[in-house]
Amino acid sequence: MSVTLPESVDAWRMVSARRSFEGELPVVAMKRLGGALAGTEGTARYELDFGRDEFGTAYLDVRVQAPLTLTCQRSLEPFVLPVAVDSRLGLIRSERDEAALPPQVEPLLIADDGKLSLVDVIEDELLLALPLVPVNPDSTLPEEVVGPSPEEISSERRSDNPFAVLRELKKT
Repeated sequence: MSVTLPESVDAWRMVSARRSFEGELPVVAMKRLGGALAGTEGTARYELDFGRDEFGTAYLDVRVQAPLTLTCQRSLEPFVLPVAVDSRLGLIRSERDEAALPPQVEPLLIADDGKLSLVDVIEDELLLALPLVPVNPDSTLPEEVVGPSPEEISSERRSDNPFAVLRELKKT
């Protein structure tokens, strides 16, 4: 296991050696991810494992946990969303090799020279894990946006009902 993350590795040599990497990566170091966030504080904890499955398919297991600061689309306030990624990427040399991958394995096309940027892989997986519309589960809309509740509306209607006066006259 390695704690330092090299800038790029030879994917096929990593598979042959069954290499593993683990450590922490600052969120600010991932520029594309930072553009999608409300803040770049925090660190991503990662574990990367190269190997071959029982069918001989080369893979990269990616496990990442990171607290990401997003903007809630309900309240427009920043909030921290804990994101966890656990995926297996099947390493392929060409797009036609994708058909041979098992259904639960996502393809990762490796360049002809075999070079792979591990930071880019971690960043890509975190980008894919972001919600399409981030909403803080603890947020609520202000009452002026939501309006009165249905119960309040029905009680208002009863008191504002023009026939309420007639109903009172009929009782007497």
